[in-house]
Amino acid sequence: MSNIVQVIARVTVPELSTAVPFYQELGGAEAASTFQYAGVHLASVSPFLLLSGDRAAEFSDRRATLVVRDLTPVTSALRRAGGQVLDGPAPGPSGPRMIARHPDGAVFEYIELPRQD
Repeated sequence: MSNIVQVIARVTVPELSTAVPFYQELGGAEAASTFQYAGVHLASVSPFLLLSGDRAAEFSDRRATLVVRDLTPVTSALRRAGGQVLDGPAPGPSGPRMIARHPDGAVFEYIELPRQD
């Protein structure tokens, strides 16, 4: 069973209100979940995470958000390969999260699924 459950494409947009309807149609989503994090306005729409606001550019270096079952094997693989944890693991709005730079220089956000006990 793969540790990676979902890959979410990150898209920086000028305004959520105008971008959300297009991404809803594109992804076949009936609803979008909107929230704020670190001064950024976000909308989760199917496989897209839309970012908007004055601070959105600060988060545009991340290639994608990867939803995983467990962050532990990710951090282990990063260390073995010479990657780097840039931030976290720490609590986030969707669960424990971290930002990591892979050995090739690509930066990804990782979010751990909530544990089902």
